[in-house]
Amino acid sequence: MDLGLAGKVVIVTGATANIGRAIALEFASEGARVVIVGRDEAAGARVAELARSRGAPEALFVAADLLDPLAPHRILEAAEALGPVEVLVNNLGSHVGAALFATSDPATWQADIEITFVTNLRMTHAVLNGMIARGAGRIVNIGSTAGLVGDYMMPVYSAAKSAVHGFTRVLAKEVGQHGITVNCVAPYGTISDDPEAFSRGSRFNRETGFFATSTAFRGLDAAENAKRQRTGVLKRSIARTEEVSGLVVFLASDRAGFITGQIYPVDGGTLL
Repeated sequence: MDLGLAGKVVIVTGATANIGRAIALEFASEGARVVIVGRDEAAGARVAELARSRGAPEALFVAADLLDPLAPHRILEAAEALGPVEVLVNNLGSHVGAALFATSDPATWQADIEITFVTNLRMTHAVLNGMIARGAGRIVNIGSTAGLVGDYMMPVYSAAKSAVHGFTRVLAKEVGQHGITVNCVAPYGTISDDPEAFSRGSRFNRETGFFATSTAFRGLDAAENAKRQRTGVLKRSIARTEEVSGLVVFLASDRAGFITGQIYPVDGGTLL
């Protein structure tokens, strides 16, 4: 299906690993001018090369850490060298630790909020005025089922993802009059089948990723870990990255021009 994305400039944050990587490559297959944002330069170069081989000859990697308040403007400047930014995918999100709120370390709260929610605000704020001026744009945020039901022992992360969902809805109300749609995809656990999909900057990398100094899920007994798990109605409980990326790319297309302010779970029926 031709989604009409060929030649459009698309920014994907957190795009060097897992879900973000799959999203960037899905846009590449549609011929978009993909701007791949991440911290790991080696992984970013690999994703950009793959994107070019899949139909996006102008794919560009921008090394940036969105915890830096100045990073969005540098990303935007690099992207606009390709043309006006027509699509933004906010894919960043993580959690520093796992604990019952009563015993959580207050020092971790702000880190969860910054990486999961504030980075979305910063990047969206950077691109939004350009979209408003042009009277068109697509913003797709990556939320989480944690933001819909709350994940056990991840209270601040769940609250931050819920904030992403709320931001999606209110922004859709504000910018719909300018021809901009804003939607959110909310996956449950999602892991790529591709061993190349995990960069040194990935939150899944214990040595160099966001969990490098974290105690997340370490030392939990079996009973506590069991409380964190949800089962769905399908045979498997983990999504594949392409099952998330396909929906994201559709929501960024003209085919989804009458859809806005929605939160779409990709959860295998766990919410049932």
